[in-house]
Amino acid sequence: MEQDLREMFNKEKLEQQFTINNGHEERFLEKLQQSLPEHKKTNRAWMKVAASIAVILSVGVGYFLLNGNSNIENTVVDSDPINENQTEFTFGDLSPDLKKVENYYVANINLELAKLEVSPDTKDLIDGFMEQLNNLNLEYKTLNAELKELGPNDQTITALIENLQLRLQLLQKLKRKLNELKLSKNEQINENSI
Repeated sequence: MEQDLREMFNKEKLEQQFTINNGHEERFLEKLQQSLPEHKKTNRAWMKVAASIAVILSVGVGYFLLNGNSNIENTVVDSDPINENQTEFTFGDLSPDLKKVENYYVANINLELAKLEVSPDTKDLIDGFMEQLNNLNLEYKTLNAELKELGPNDQTITALIENLQLRLQLLQKLKRKLNELKLSKNEQINENSI
């Protein structure tokens, strides 16, 4: 009873030869024509004329606006004059990727600063770290001015990024010191109470 399926299909294909009846294609096309709606020819010449007029008018108005008012002087009003020496050259002026790096570090630095809990016991420690942070911030401004004067170069960009990293590391170190100080105070309180 075992038969090869391929042989069985080939055999059946040879036995049955299908042919299309005479006139089948003509009957199909006739039915297709009857079922399709007739297309009405509409006069769209007026649409072409209207489109042409709109294009001509827009080109004319554009030409008039650009060239017709050449005797009028444009005056720029600046409500907040900025001194050229005061503006900082940022990473965003160089590249969007560098701007993302700067924003990342600045956001993390600000976050760490916001988390600091100042108490009379930790004030001296925090003031010491803040002085170091201020020195790094002044160095960052100096590097930024150098970047503006000399233009972008690898050493200055690397130094700016390292400065941001150092500030973040300094704040994280301060946070660890504050946690250690807090833990040691808690241990002293626990030992004294026992």
